[in-house]
Amino acid sequence: MPFANFKVPAGALTAEQKEQIITRTTDLYAEIFGDRARATTLVLVEEVADAGWGIGGAVLTLAKIRQTPQE
Repeated sequence: MPFANFKVPAGALTAEQKEQIITRTTDLYAEIFGDRARATTLVLVEEVADAGWGIGGAVLTLAKIRQTPQE
């Protein structure tokens, strides 16, 4: 059974965006493994609490992610 697990900051995605991730990921697995994989593909979109994750030793928040980079 193909399985994909996406972890995203809580509140970062709309219901429609989550649906798009699930649909497109399922389509990708079906493209790679054949359409027989569609029925058994599991896609999990998990929302991580704000400041509950980080990268490179820095805690990330939704506010930090949404900041535009300084040029």
